[in-house]
Amino acid sequence: MAVIVVDTIAAFRSHLDAERQAGRTVGLVPTMGYLHAGHVSLMARSVRERDVTAVTIFVNPLQFGANEDLSSYPRDLPRDLELCDRAGVDLVLAPSVAEMYPQPILTTVAVAELGSTMEGAARPTHFAGVSTVVAKLFNITGACHAYFGEKDYQQLALVTRMAQDLSFPVTVVACPIQREPDGLAMSSRNVYLTEAERAAAPVLHRALQAGVRFVEAGARDTDAARGVVAAMIEAEPLAALDYVEVVTDGTVTRPDVLGGTVRFVVAARFGRPRLLDNLAVTVPA
Repeated sequence: MAVIVVDTIAAFRSHLDAERQAGRTVGLVPTMGYLHAGHVSLMARSVRERDVTAVTIFVNPLQFGANEDLSSYPRDLPRDLELCDRAGVDLVLAPSVAEMYPQPILTTVAVAELGSTMEGAARPTHFAGVSTVVAKLFNITGACHAYFGEKDYQQLALVTRMAQDLSFPVTVVACPIQREPDGLAMSSRNVYLTEAERAAAPVLHRALQAGVRFVEAGARDTDAARGVVAAMIEAEPLAALDYVEVVTDGTVTRPDVLGGTVRFVVAARFGRPRLLDNLAVTVPA
């Protein structure tokens, strides 16, 4: 296997410092493992655009709530490493929890406003865990371009702003959502779907598309646009809608009147799994 795999922060940092000293650029793809084609697309873009691509594989306990799926979160490190190798990844950090958090962590990072609504309201401790581990990974990695998928839209907005606010030498690169042929956004949690739930789950994408068409047809009322998406999801018996939002793209702010580029953001449960999706539309002048 050509990819170098390390399990300590010191080894990962030392390797990337040497690469930069040799004049090479670094791409970072942070993941929680159980990689799928969406992750591979992030790696492939980094491989195309940077001299060295580094991947982190770490299931971060800080971002799981008390009743969430930390213990059963899917893991398959040998398969993940094979996918990294095939994608042309140069270096993987796969640390233990003890390596990342050798003592109880007293320092957390919070991104006000961006972390308090939508996912932040549904999972109150989630984004403090996300922003803290990503800040740690940015600090460990050093100067780089970090590749994040748009599926976790709010997370992307949050880590982008955090990198700017805290002056990390990191450029966050947003990458398009990768979808199954029927439109379902790729996610590690899709493995939990039953056959019936898997058949129902693409309603999220269809509902988002309906919202986009509604706007493109001339609608400017934010609540009406949200209602179109919500009604379509709520009509699916296996879907339990958590929220539908329409926000100004790059923010979590709901506009009073639709204009510019806006993004529909949804979360819903299909049995055990809770799935996220989003879709942007530029409002016609």
